[in-house]
Amino acid sequence: MRAALFLGPEKIEVRDIETPHVKKPYEILVKIEACAVCGTDIRIFHYGDSRVKPPAILGHEIAGEVIEVGNAVTRFKVGDRVAIGADVPCGSCDMCIRGLSNICFNHYAIGFQFPGGFAEYILLNEMTVKYGPVHHIPENVNSRLATLAEPLACCLNGLELTGLSVGDTVAVFGLGPMGCLLIELARYMGAGKIIAIQRSYKRLMMAKQLGVPADLFICSEQEDPIKRILEETEGKGAQIIIIACSSKEAQEQAVNIVARRGRINFFAGLPPNSGPIEINSNIIHYREASIVGSHGSTPYQHKVALQLLSKDMRRIERYLTHEFPLEKLIEAFQAMEKRDSIKVIIRP
Repeated sequence: MRAALFLGPEKIEVRDIETPHVKKPYEILVKIEACAVCGTDIRIFHYGDSRVKPPAILGHEIAGEVIEVGNAVTRFKVGDRVAIGADVPCGSCDMCIRGLSNICFNHYAIGFQFPGGFAEYILLNEMTVKYGPVHHIPENVNSRLATLAEPLACCLNGLELTGLSVGDTVAVFGLGPMGCLLIELARYMGAGKIIAIQRSYKRLMMAKQLGVPADLFICSEQEDPIKRILEETEGKGAQIIIIACSSKEAQEQAVNIVARRGRINFFAGLPPNSGPIEINSNIIHYREASIVGSHGSTPYQHKVALQLLSKDMRRIERYLTHEFPLEKLIEAFQAMEKRDSIKVIIRP
């Protein structure tokens, strides 16, 4: 099969490698129809990751068709269309037992320790089949749209952790794919005023033209987002602030615009060696505000995301702005980094 092999930072080669086949009772083999590019894939490409041992296959936002199943598999059969996410819980650690499988102590993941979706086929091992984010795609959801189940599930996790209430003012920093999906989901969940903040005017206009359902767009290159948000909220700040970009500055700014009893989510991670951020902790103390982080999603949230895509969130397919063949994976990365696209699909 053809596969894009990550060989180390800044090194990816598309090669012919041996096609995997089911050899164990609980394995399944999936023919990949589409795999979306995540910002995490791009970060690994540039910097590597301690969980990714080259040569490795990246990619974890996957949709495809089951073509082989082990003799002990009962939940899937040949011909089933499935979506596959990233985080694969071990099923037995304290976090998994408590239902917090996305922060599993062992923390396995597709496209990390396990082969990912930038290839023609993916073999899912027993742990993934039993405990992982592998779910049937609803009949009215195409493969392109199904790849968004993984990032949408991460957004579900992020908004659940912030405790979004109907009518809350929500500020989202970053209008990349996750920022756009977070705004869509916040609107669906009943947010009041939604404020979108983006440094790049080009990306801001692209998101706006695609119909991101924010009430106010702020280009932070052209005006001070702290001043503008406080003006728009009569000095009260936003109840929910989500940092969906890898920006220390945005994380620091969030503290200055959080409302009393507001919640800040450091949704996006920072690049390696970013160093510490500086915040005035007295603001958090006196406003009784909270700062949380969110990471990945649970298999159940992945399942819920697919249900949303089949009913109320089908419109988010518009954020899939570009497609590339497997051989042009690096060009796909570049299209996202240059802000020429919102979300990119790879077709093996």
